[in-house]
Amino acid sequence: MASSTGGDVSRSLKDVLLETLSGILSPDHNLRVSAEEQVKALEVTEEFGVHLAEFTVDHNGPLAIRQLASVLLKQYVEVHWSVHSEKFRPPETTDQAKAAIRQMLPAGLKESISKVRSSVAYAISAIAHWDWPEAWPDLFQQLMQALTSTDQNAVHGAMRVLTEFTREVTDIQMPQMAPVILPEMYKIFTRAEAYSIRTRSRAVVIFTTCANMISAMGDLDKGARALLHPFLPQFIEAFVHSLQVPDGVASDSGIKMEVLKAVTTLVKNYPKQMAPYMSSILQPVWTTLTESVTIYVRTVVNNVEEMDDPADSDGEVLGFENLVFSIFEFVHGLIETPKFRKIVRKSMDHLLYYVILYMQITEEQVHLWTNSPDQFVEDEDEDTFSYSVRISAQDLLLAIASEFQGDTTMGICSATMRHLQEAEVAKNSGTDPNWWKVHEACMLTLGSIKDLIIDQLHENKLNFDVSSFLQNIVLADLNLSVSPFLLGRALWVASRFTLLMSPEMMQRFLQSTVAGLQESQPPSVRISAARAIYGFCDYLKSSDNTQMILPYLEPIMHGLVTLAMQFAADVLALVMETIYTVLTVDKNFTASCETKTVPLTIAIFLKYNSDPLITALCQDIFKVYSQNEMAQPMLQQRLLPTIISVLQAPTDKVPPGMPSNCLDVLCTMVRHSPQPLHGLMISEAFPAAAKCTLSSEDNATMQSGGECLRAYVSVACDQISQWQDDQNRSGLWYVIQVANQMLDPRTSEFTAAFVGKLVSTLLSKVGPALGENLELLLRAVLSKMQQAETLSVMQNLVLVFAQLVHTQLDALLNFLTSVPGPTGASALEFVLTEWCSRQHLFYGAYETKVSTVALCKLLQHSINSNDSRLQDIQIKGDQIFSTSDGILTRSKCATAPERWTMVPVLVKMYKLIINELSNQVETNLSKSQIEDEEDEENDWEEEDNNEDGAAGDSSETVTLLSLLDKYSPASDYSGYDFDGDEEEDEEDQDALNDPLYKVSLRWHGDSRQEPAHH
Repeated sequence: MASSTGGDVSRSLKDVLLETLSGILSPDHNLRVSAEEQVKALEVTEEFGVHLAEFTVDHNGPLAIRQLASVLLKQYVEVHWSVHSEKFRPPETTDQAKAAIRQMLPAGLKESISKVRSSVAYAISAIAHWDWPEAWPDLFQQLMQALTSTDQNAVHGAMRVLTEFTREVTDIQMPQMAPVILPEMYKIFTRAEAYSIRTRSRAVVIFTTCANMISAMGDLDKGARALLHPFLPQFIEAFVHSLQVPDGVASDSGIKMEVLKAVTTLVKNYPKQMAPYMSSILQPVWTTLTESVTIYVRTVVNNVEEMDDPADSDGEVLGFENLVFSIFEFVHGLIETPKFRKIVRKSMDHLLYYVILYMQITEEQVHLWTNSPDQFVEDEDEDTFSYSVRISAQDLLLAIASEFQGDTTMGICSATMRHLQEAEVAKNSGTDPNWWKVHEACMLTLGSIKDLIIDQLHENKLNFDVSSFLQNIVLADLNLSVSPFLLGRALWVASRFTLLMSPEMMQRFLQSTVAGLQESQPPSVRISAARAIYGFCDYLKSSDNTQMILPYLEPIMHGLVTLAMQFAADVLALVMETIYTVLTVDKNFTASCETKTVPLTIAIFLKYNSDPLITALCQDIFKVYSQNEMAQPMLQQRLLPTIISVLQAPTDKVPPGMPSNCLDVLCTMVRHSPQPLHGLMISEAFPAAAKCTLSSEDNATMQSGGECLRAYVSVACDQISQWQDDQNRSGLWYVIQVANQMLDPRTSEFTAAFVGKLVSTLLSKVGPALGENLELLLRAVLSKMQQAETLSVMQNLVLVFAQLVHTQLDALLNFLTSVPGPTGASALEFVLTEWCSRQHLFYGAYETKVSTVALCKLLQHSINSNDSRLQDIQIKGDQIFSTSDGILTRSKCATAPERWTMVPVLVKMYKLIINELSNQVETNLSKSQIEDEEDEENDWEEEDNNEDGAAGDSSETVTLLSLLDKYSPASDYSGYDFDGDEEEDEEDQDALNDPLYKVSLRWHGDSRQEPAHH
């Protein structure tokens, strides 16, 4: 009786679910929403997944219901199958339901409807991730049966399972899976008469996935790679043969693309095993490269033939370009693998010849760029996120040039001249109207590596007549009207080789560039002219030869302003960047065109305030005018009223982000205007900024406001201290209020991202004059530290105390020992605990130096004064890992508490200082080793040994003194004193003005003693 009732209930749940699925498919909105809510309620029932599986594999069921059920089943498995899943939501599927679903699903792999079949395959692979082999030991037997059957649907379904499963396979499952799967993949791939091209392609994908996974495992377990070794010879031979098969019933560009991906994976991850086969691999790859370029130029570049692109089993078109990408990736793989770099070097001249052909503009790009100037700017930018064969070929060119340096230039120049000669024949004969595309690609090639060419010419290592190229090719092409894209490229490449021009030639190119800016020119020519102007100005400034361009500045600025008024987005950003560069050429000219450029920049700033790139460029222009004594008063007269108006406006009356941007602009003006600041900046702009910051709840506005007020404190501390509002509150009072608001525990943590710098600036500029506010600020910093979780925020707060170590060490120690921390111990222990636990994570050259030198001072103070306040503090040392409990699983990690050693804080400081010093030494030794590394022909084993030797023995016991003595003087190692490249990019004026910025780290550690502890 009970059993019968249970059956009735089960059937009723199934009926309800069927009705619910029908409701989800209903065109009635209300019914559909109700059904979607109902399915969420049914999802937690025990039989939900079982019924979905039943609907999915029911051949007699309605197609729409089956497709929906298969999708819901896939989602159900993701969130309910295992508690260990990242997407898990309770309840977990019961063992009984799991068994029923596992039994039903394999039948769905034979389904004739591809969408249902694919969903079933996905669900099976997701289940297998958790259940195979323990709970589903016969799965692979079932899959192998499907693969060997004559049912193409079953083969496709099984391959989909394996494709998905191998992507998520674990290192524990791979040793059991590889010996079973790889032989079957080989059979499928090599049996062209039995399996379709797409199924065979999928077999290659599965092999590649396995090869990548096994390689990753080999990084931790050297024996893991042996899983693949038995299968490599047969697969490699099959790959070589496959690349030699002409396109037809057994091969196409799609399968060759997958084969090249597989070969690239083997070259990069298994170089020793691949070495014997490289000669047999290179010939078919080279043939593919050379034959493909002819097809690519005719079908894609010039569009004179139609390309019948294949499609994969899901209907996605496999464009011919994808095969080209794979060829380039293979060459990248050779370059990245020391053992095979010499292969690229030997064939470089021929390779570069074909790479240039792939760099040609396509007909599709001509059409797209003509209709969308913004897309032209985006695609042709050096830092573009776009991707095409042209961009990929350029990336390969630059990779070759970067790797082989001087060896590349002669090859590129000879390949370029060969192309130009062939294009000249085609142009004169009239047989190829697209000859100009080769010219454009050659100009792009030479311009892309202009630094390398110029260096080689100066060292007399290159025989290439750049002047002749500019005169006979570039100038000649400027007199033709064959394509605006050729004209634009000619202007661009000319600006790249300004250094090698005669004055007469430069005059001609400057005239052509100014002409290219005229409104009558096509957008692509005007845009390229703007790019060229940037290049001309940049060179003439650096060479202190701006007199040559002065006569052209006025028409240049007119053309740029007109261009800025007619375009938006990417074009506008390019033009604004060029305007900024032109404004830095000559101060007198900059002042003379203020009436044009400043109103335009203000208008653009207000219109595009949500565009971070354009607003940053506007700030750069405002900065130039702030530093120009002749134009600065007019800038303030035009700009300050606008900024003050925005800052004083109600929040709902200005666009989001506008107050923050205005505060950034005001900060720029304060930093770069002559001192003392103009009265309007103190009497009106300052209170507007302070009140806007205090009244805002927006994190960005509060952060920008804090930085703006820090600028005021830094450059005009006396002025704001003397200014008072109508209630006799000084500017200093406002700054302290802003700092306290940012440090308020009730405000978002991210408002305090820069408040540490504001507090530090206050302390350094005002110091004792803060009175009781000093202690209140420090208490607020301590309070905020207790809440901070983000590294950047904590680092910013810790640096407040680090700065005080340098200036008021005794007072700081007295304060911190007199204030309780959150655990009842002193605030000194709290601060040092937080500081030392994160010191190794701190970033920024200046910030790291301030913190490290402060630790040195604390250590030296404790040693010299025997200060018990520091010596008595114990903090966490190293984490303790137990090896007695077997393998550490995720569940064990979750339940086992962390255990740490406890060490004196002085020992921790000492270790951190050693760590910072050794990091610097290791970095510079690595740089030195890279500079002195052997030629790429050295074999793999020798390079491995060199790398191992560079790392040194990290377990060697050293003292601070011995480390310093060993690597002194610091000046021998660029960057050892923290005076390396990182600091060259420092933009914070307060950091640059801090004496610590120029301090060498080395001598701070030279205490001649080690910390004593008993």
